[in-house]
Amino acid sequence: MAVLQSLADLGQTTASAAATETQPTIHERKVDEFGRAYATGKRKDAVARVWIKPGRGEITVNERPVEAYFARPVLRMLIQQPLEVANRTDQFDIVVSVAGGGLSGQAGAVRHGLAKALTHYEPELRSPLKREGFLTRDPRVVERKKYGRKKARRSFQFSKR
Repeated sequence: MAVLQSLADLGQTTASAAATETQPTIHERKVDEFGRAYATGKRKDAVARVWIKPGRGEITVNERPVEAYFARPVLRMLIQQPLEVANRTDQFDIVVSVAGGGLSGQAGAVRHGLAKALTHYEPELRSPLKREGFLTRDPRVVERKKYGRKKARRSFQFSKR
């Protein structure tokens, strides 16, 4: 760090600092020794740990096929969205460990984790996945119950008698 002698020196250092900050950040590939990319996805109370590796497109959730774990087609469609945006539908084998929350929250957590794992495996997929909003963690969670109330905001029924 240089010692500033005048206001002109300050102007020069801020201009050079602004020039170095404008470079885009380069994301690098993060793959383990087995050729897998790992990411964690979250939604509501659910947490999903997702591993992807090149394969035939098999998805395993908690050691069960995805059709057995997520029986509703809407939830399976939700999980497939990042792969469809990236045009990689049958190119990766996906292993997921998910816990907490309900099935809808778990499917959202798997989608978030899968999108993050895809960006770790292929960093150039970051911009299309980011554009679709798959890399953003949905911050909405259930509001806590307050004392003196039936639920978070619902009061007990009022009776004048």
